Amino acid sequence: MSRQQRDALDAMLRSVPRGETPLTVEEQRGGFAAGVGRPAPDDVVTRRTVLGGRPTLELEPANASGRGRLLYLHGGGYVIGSPDTHAGLVGELARRAGLRALSVDYRLAPEHPFPAAVDDGLAAYRELLEAGTDPRDLVMAGDSAGGGLSIATLLAAREAGLPQPAALVVFSPWADLTLGGASIRSKEDADPIFTEADVRAYADLYVGAGDRAHPLASPVFGDLTGLPPLLVQVGANEVLLDDAVRLAGRAGADDVEVTLEVRPGLPHVFQHHYGRLDEADAALDRAARFLTGHLDAGRPDSDRLEPVR
Repeated sequence: MSRQQRDALDAMLRSVPRGETPLTVEEQRGGFAAGVGRPAPDDVVTRRTVLGGRPTLELEPANASGRGRLLYLHGGGYVIGSPDTHAGLVGELARRAGLRALSVDYRLAPEHPFPAAVDDGLAAYRELLEAGTDPRDLVMAGDSAGGGLSIATLLAAREAGLPQPAALVVFSPWADLTLGGASIRSKEDADPIFTEADVRAYADLYVGAGDRAHPLASPVFGDLTGLPPLLVQVGANEVLLDDAVRLAGRAGADDVEVTLEVRPGLPHVFQHHYGRLDEADAALDRAARFLTGHLDAGRPDSDRLEPVR
């Protein structure tokens, strides 16, 4: 592993403080914001707005053009995280794609357990369509729990009779709340951030005694037929590796166009380390090209400018 990778891993380790006394939810939220949160890039303007009845951060890169929109759902185990903690990551993806983005502050557990987050994701998606956004001009992305939530939102949209967006990108998706993937245990020593107990604790707070195999909680158990082209990026050194691999397999079995990227030696949502880790920058560039490529494919006469790399 390179020195650059090791430095990034050390930074991530420091963002997840551990001690003998378990942290409260509020302490976890504060620690995550301090350790992971990065501001939006200088050339990305942010505004507070509301979408689907929830506070939302709008991010507009200087190079944004045309009709394309990115709807983003942040990670954090359904318990922590916010559009503010992810402003840097979302802003970077939006800037590289040349797209205006909307990052939704969906309700968190344990105050608002499953399916509150799915309801909020669907409400935001529905409002964009009702406001006149052509689904061919709309793409989605999410990381970790937000990756699983993005899939769940589109499953709920399909069941509601709504059209699908042009494409979807997920970073290290948490897609199985039953913790059925072998990597939950086999990768525990390699993962610098999470243990099986950590992931289980988040599932307990979000689903409680509910059905953890419900497709809107664990999309690996759902029928993904009809979902848009999907890009899944994951690091090899994470307990959620098998969530990503199995999600991609499920999508492929259901006739969804899917691309799976497993990057060796990298941890959970390594894309957070853009500007510090070459692999993170390269991954974000590929994700941006994937999104814009499918937007342009849906609009052969697209007037969007070539995004800045």
